Amino acid sequence: MSSRALILGCAGRTLAPEEAAFFRDVRPWGFILFKRNIGTPDEVRALTAALRNTVGRADAPILIDQEGGRVQRMGPPHWPSYPAGRAYARFDGAAAALARLGARLMAHDLADVGINVDCAPVLDVPVAGAHDIIGDRAYGTTPTAVAEIGRAVAEGLMAGGVLPVMKHIPGHGRAACDSHHGLPLVETDLATLEAQDFAPFRALADLPMAMSAHVVFRALDPERPATQSATVIERVIRGAIGFDGLLMTDDLSMHALQGPFRARAEAAFAAGIDVALHCNGERAEMEAVAEGAPLLAGEALRRTEAALARLSGAGEGLDLPEARARFAAALGLAA
Repeated sequence: MSSRALILGCAGRTLAPEEAAFFRDVRPWGFILFKRNIGTPDEVRALTAALRNTVGRADAPILIDQEGGRVQRMGPPHWPSYPAGRAYARFDGAAAALARLGARLMAHDLADVGINVDCAPVLDVPVAGAHDIIGDRAYGTTPTAVAEIGRAVAEGLMAGGVLPVMKHIPGHGRAACDSHHGLPLVETDLATLEAQDFAPFRALADLPMAMSAHVVFRALDPERPATQSATVIERVIRGAIGFDGLLMTDDLSMHALQGPFRARAEAAFAAGIDVALHCNGERAEMEAVAEGAPLLAGEALRRTEAALARLSGAGEGLDLPEARARFAAALGLAA
């Protein structure tokens, strides 16, 4: 049976029977985990297996935001802490190699508990005066630095059998507010956006997956955020950036978006989104989003299949103790 063009969250560390029944009925393409879902390694393995069992697909994508720094859902005491993206920038010529190693280690942590998609790298280029929602999550302050380290992170994840999701396309670095709480409006002219904000995404347009930005770019669409703007998706993301991979929304429950949840989903799909993301595990909201989400078909189906195909044969050998010790020593961390 066809999957629905959805990625959904769940409420806790185990699946309630009614949650499992809902997922079996809706058949989302994938799932996403947050800190509320993370217990011991064995508990996470049991949860990822249970989620996949509800949709009957062993390769069903299970996502997580594991960037390092402020954004890492898995951490001590069961997993290491990783530095924020900005930490790599101080290593000049060694930055990309260290970022790749860190991502390779993260991929080991994730794959070991059944997680096969990481919502990273962050390709946003921050500017002075912007909200710090991106801040030290960014790999640098220039498009070139962000693209170079972002590429290394993506390669490290894929080397460990985990798909990367570049975010937040076509750029969140100029946002003056946190899109979790309000709708950012960017007034910058198109030429500057193309040269700065869009550039890292253009450099990594070959990656398999991307997450949209809940940001209004006045120069392109004065009313709708990128997630719900056909102009931004067709002209910039698919056009100027040249991204033909799987395009998913940022979380539809964020306050940057307005209106009923079904309408939020329908607007995103009408604009050209492939898969909708809803994260908080609230049943009523998920039901409404599911009502607005189609079954995967056509180009969206092709892109989901192409993304998962990138996992086939992925993975390289890793001397885990040596790699962890080398990474810790390079960054001055406790091993």
